[in-house]
Amino acid sequence: MAHTSSSPFSGAEPSRRPAPDRGRTLLGPALRLIHTGQAPTRSALTGALDVTRATAGAVTGELEALGLITVDSSPAGGGRGRPSHRLAVAPAGPVVIAAQIHADGVSVALAGLGGHLVEARHLPLPSATDPVRLLRAAAEAGAELARATQRRCLGIGLALPNPVTEPDGTALAALHFAWPSGTPVADLFAEEVRKADPGPRATTPLPSAVANDANLAALAEHRHGAGRGARHLLLVTSGHRGVGGALVIDGRLHTGSAGLALEVGHLTVDPQGRPCACGNRGCLNAETDPEALFVAAGRTPDPDRSVFGQARALAADPDPAVRRAVDHVVDRLGLGLAGLVNILNPDRIVLSGLHLDLLAAAPERLAAVVADRCLWGRSGRVPIVPAQVTHAGLVGAAELAWEPYLNDPQASAETR
Repeated sequence: MAHTSSSPFSGAEPSRRPAPDRGRTLLGPALRLIHTGQAPTRSALTGALDVTRATAGAVTGELEALGLITVDSSPAGGGRGRPSHRLAVAPAGPVVIAAQIHADGVSVALAGLGGHLVEARHLPLPSATDPVRLLRAAAEAGAELARATQRRCLGIGLALPNPVTEPDGTALAALHFAWPSGTPVADLFAEEVRKADPGPRATTPLPSAVANDANLAALAEHRHGAGRGARHLLLVTSGHRGVGGALVIDGRLHTGSAGLALEVGHLTVDPQGRPCACGNRGCLNAETDPEALFVAAGRTPDPDRSVFGQARALAADPDPAVRRAVDHVVDRLGLGLAGLVNILNPDRIVLSGLHLDLLAAAPERLAAVVADRCLWGRSGRVPIVPAQVTHAGLVGAAELAWEPYLNDPQASAETR
């Protein structure tokens, strides 16, 4: 296929997937459990799938034959009883390309199973940032990595800093680059990937998919980071510019009817606040991003350095005036989170980007603001935790590219 829809994510429990061929049906759920670290041994996999030891052995044997996992028959742990086999993703197994476009750069990496980035490169934006040239830069940088590796390359996923519709894969409100609303990013990216030539070890044509970066970061945190075990995970993040959010419910990314849900950046937290690029005032987007912190502190960032990096450093500055600015921004963030808690009732909130630094700077203040403005108050306090996944947007883009093979591992054999 030339490209997939922008959000094929699913996390249904294995027991809910009926199929006439039970063994093949179990391959995807088994690989997903190993990929996310939930089944480090064959015994754990047997219990998670609710199957016999023989069935689990057959499933892991087939996944090993596909080159996706390794099975170590040496004893795993000590204790009494029959030792279980260790299961792990294959260190020399296939990879996908993960790509991300930021407001001020392009990042690419190779990624194996298990949420591991094999190599990451961070490049400046090209001189022209129209859709075709910027998508071409991401495709060519990823293809260069694919040509250089000896591992099979199965697909490419791209994280974009704007909403992406489903299932057609068009970009709306691309405020960072002034792209025309409705730009067909999925089709354009697929064409640029085809022209970039990812090399002889890549699937031909190389499947590609695009999605919003906050959605992908939430997926990465749910599968590999601070969101593990949460049933209703809310992620809120502020990166280089603006604020994004996403919700994962029972392992599934909630994207709404057309992929546009959880645009939390445009939740109003101060009607008299700073103007937002969307045309409103006081959006979370304009009140809690890196620029907002500089404005509150009365500081001017160095134009020759990353504003995001400078804002992270500013959030830790002990100067009293900066502390007051941090408190101001934290209060606005708390108002936004409280409104989201009242509507969504998550069981965990993960903060990333600059919001992670604001949480570190004023954890008690942020929790108190959320509790005071939440319908359930302190009795219903929701844990607010820092993100754990490094380069979560890239890891999420890798998840997007891996998704077809997590659903059907045997599809990975087509390029062998």
